[in-house]
Formats: sequence, structure tokens, C-alpha cells
Amino acid sequence: VQLQASGGGLVQTGGSLELSCAASGQTFTSWNMGWFRQAPGKEREFVAAINWSGSPTLYTDTVKGRFTIARDSAKKMVYMRMNSLKPEDTAVYYCAARNRRLVGTASRIGPTDYAYWGQGTQVTVSS
Repeated sequence: VQLQASGGGLVQTGGSLELSCAASGQTFTSWNMGWFRQAPGKEREFVAAINWSGSPTLYTDTVKGRFTIARDSAKKMVYMRMNSLKPEDTAVYYCAARNRRLVGTASRIGPTDYAYWGQGTQVTVSS
């Protein structure tokens, strides 16, 4: 499994970015795809996840209503639209893949649940 994340950049507070993750090397029918982020000096944290089927989706509380995760199964792409960005959203964002369907709640999802990772893309939100 190979994951290639892109789309990060520098944006002002209140701005928007869309991250993309190209997935290959597997038929992802029963998988779920996640986005995580890691700020300097902090642990990697869960942001959002989606089943390859398209539902359900899960979000950490701090991004609900601002971020939207989606996938295009034909293109094997996963996206995360980030609106109303805040300085505290500044981090390296990683896409990840797990060989099981999404279950449970966002609070129970952690980086150790995912075996496959992309290289990360930097998102910087200036105040």
C-alpha cells in the first residue's frame, strides 16, 4: 500500500485548504482511510476518517463543522476540505489506511490503529 499526501500550504486564519491522498497497491473495499496531524512537540492525533464505501465518517471534536473528509473510489483518492482554519490547526497532516471498516467513535481512534502512512504535508495557518 502506498499513500501520497499533498495539498498543504500556508494560509491565513479563516482560510481554506484541501488535502489530497492518492492511494495505490490494494483494493480498498473493506478499508478505512484516516487523516492525522502532528504539531511540533505534540503527539500525532486523529483528525478524520472515512470508510472506503463513503460512510460513515468520523471527526475529532475540534474540527467538526469545519473539515470534511471524502473519497473518490474510482480515482483511489481521499480528500479533506479544511475551512475556517485556525492557527491551532497548524501541523503536518498525514493520511493513513487501515485494513478494516470504520467502527466506534472518534475518541477511540489512534495512530496505532493504522498500519499504512503517507509522507505528510505541512499546513501552516498564520494569525
